[in-house]
Amino acid sequence: MHPGPLLFCGDPHGQWQHIIDAAEQTHARAVILLGDLEPARPLHTELEAIWERVWFIHGNHDTDHAGNFANVWHGELVDRHLHGRVVTLPCGTRMAGLGGVFRGSVWYPKDAQAPKFRNREAHARVTPHQERWQGSVHLKHWSSIYPDEVEQLATQQADILITHEAPGYHTHGFAELDTLARRMGVRMTVHGHQHDSIDSSAHWTAQGFKSYGVGLRGVRVVDELA
Repeated sequence: MHPGPLLFCGDPHGQWQHIIDAAEQTHARAVILLGDLEPARPLHTELEAIWERVWFIHGNHDTDHAGNFANVWHGELVDRHLHGRVVTLPCGTRMAGLGGVFRGSVWYPKDAQAPKFRNREAHARVTPHQERWQGSVHLKHWSSIYPDEVEQLATQQADILITHEAPGYHTHGFAELDTLARRMGVRMTVHGHQHDSIDSSAHWTAQGFKSYGVGLRGVRVVDELA
């Protein structure tokens, strides 16, 4: 029996039924969420019907307030949160994740300035105590990208890299994510955040990998990685 496809789901912003329906209709072997989840309840509760197939990264809106954070960084979700690591899915696909966004107060590669902080720990040390979230950086910065996270990922190998930010083909994308994808040897990148799905195929040869954006509450069905 041919295994079902991979489903890549653009920013849900709290809407789930279309994802559940798509997963069941396509018999998806994995359902990958690309950030800006904003669940009203813990994510595993929202997606209980298909949870055994769900993997995700966070987006910038997942740190807008304490409720979003609690429902995404919930203790029962740790094993499915792909940020900063590579996981081999049951089907054998190696999936890497980089959640969050670049922010000028931490690291914004396009401004050609050195990162202000290499990692969350360094940032937390200069964060006033009253502004810290769970003893670390300000709540907002739990969805900021730090250089050490990217560097740590770059030492690993994967088949697919999912990010919230777009790679370099996109007007609002980042060439640093192209470099990351090439260093990891991925064949494909998939991102959310921009709420669009631009045909980037003209860039694939130069990039060295295929790249896809998935629009707002969109679903991209991927049968094969080749």
